[in-house]
Amino acid sequence: MMKFAAATAQLKRKLGARIVRTDGAARREASFDSSKILFDAAAVIRPRREADIGVVLALANRHSVPVTTRGRGTTLTGAAAPVRGGWVLDMLGLNKIEIDGEAGMAHVQAGARVAEIQRAAEAQGWFYPPDPSSKEHCTIGGNIACNADGMHGGKYGVTRDFVVALRGFLPTGEAVEWGTATKKFSAGFNLRDLWIGSEGMLGVVTGAVLKLIPQPAERFTLLTSFRDESAALRAALTLFRARVQPAICEFLDRESVLCAERAMQTTIFPGQAGRPVILLELAGSKLEVREQRAQLLAWAKENAAGHRIARSRDEAEQLWAVRRKCSGAMFELGDAKLNEDVVLPMRSYVKFAQFLGRLKRESGLHVPTFGHLADGNLHVNIMYHRADPKETRAAEKAVDLLMRTVVSLGGAISGEHGIGLAKTPFLRIQHSPAQVRAMRAVKDALDPRGVLNPGKMFEVFHVWKHPRLDVHLPWDHK
Repeated sequence: MMKFAAATAQLKRKLGARIVRTDGAARREASFDSSKILFDAAAVIRPRREADIGVVLALANRHSVPVTTRGRGTTLTGAAAPVRGGWVLDMLGLNKIEIDGEAGMAHVQAGARVAEIQRAAEAQGWFYPPDPSSKEHCTIGGNIACNADGMHGGKYGVTRDFVVALRGFLPTGEAVEWGTATKKFSAGFNLRDLWIGSEGMLGVVTGAVLKLIPQPAERFTLLTSFRDESAALRAALTLFRARVQPAICEFLDRESVLCAERAMQTTIFPGQAGRPVILLELAGSKLEVREQRAQLLAWAKENAAGHRIARSRDEAEQLWAVRRKCSGAMFELGDAKLNEDVVLPMRSYVKFAQFLGRLKRESGLHVPTFGHLADGNLHVNIMYHRADPKETRAAEKAVDLLMRTVVSLGGAISGEHGIGLAKTPFLRIQHSPAQVRAMRAVKDALDPRGVLNPGKMFEVFHVWKHPRLDVHLPWDHK
């Protein structure tokens, strides 16, 4: 903290002690994210105006003070943790939401919560589809930083597909706008998309214009069970080949289902305890849903071991309970998890299921897996006991083998969490030296003094070797 004392004092004189906080409680609260690894921030800045951020960055750039931008800190990768100390830029106070009902666009500030944006859009008959599980807590700025998604990605797309324009600041403190609130923009390099998914390393997003779509007129929810994981994944491929495009297609393997069933003290399908399931939801016009519903039910009767239809939204919520319970319930299998959000091409689904079976046997660990089949984004959870050296080594070996296998099958090491700190050991499995050099060249060009979110993405950091805080966050599943 003392290293940046002079610059911090200067910033406090410029913006005031109410905006620049240096007390222990404020600094601790901003010194970790959902990775729960603690670092020491020198100050927390809570801007009241977007222009305050320009002041912060200009001073940080002049004095080489690290700046980590933060929303709520829901990221699991350590992307919002101040690994190099310095200043944490807390965006929660910048949370305005305005819906342009005529154009079908949302004008939002970076600190606006995703669920609030969805509710504001819905009130005017519009729909913002990206739907991360932490939507009641996470901010749109954080979603843009890691190109977040959720269960709707297969039909509707990810955050990038809904960002029309961005505004914010370069690391130098200079204000910029990428795009305009128009449906077309082809005037210069597309730096808007370069910022999306850049994890706060190339600039600070302060506001965005988001595309909205009409609210679906009809929904239909169906829960299906299968003999084993391979049967479930083969059935899903059969459905996709028939051009049925569900709004949601969630897969839970046997371990995920067993954990959820024990947590709920019930069996989802009587006589079929611990069977893998696929939970589907159709959404669209009444005609579209009616046509696809008939196809979906015919598919279930032919391919599934059992199926349950939601006759109302309340019944649909009951079916969704298994999906919501599974992640937190996994902690009965270990007190620590490596939660990896890998992506597979559809052609590799069955091979990947077979690999996971071998991984469980060879590692001796539980590896419950669930995720979004419509876009191939699976959450593989390697469970272990942190105090057991043998299990810790097995988990470290398993996650490395997982990432190498995913890439060999044509997949990606992350679909929605980003790299942050947690995925740094695997970046070079995904990318060649030339590709990494190109990314570093972009970083160096836009942030030559390296002040924005340093220590992330390119420098290897083993999260499993660092102690984790014993703290329960509002969005934790456990």
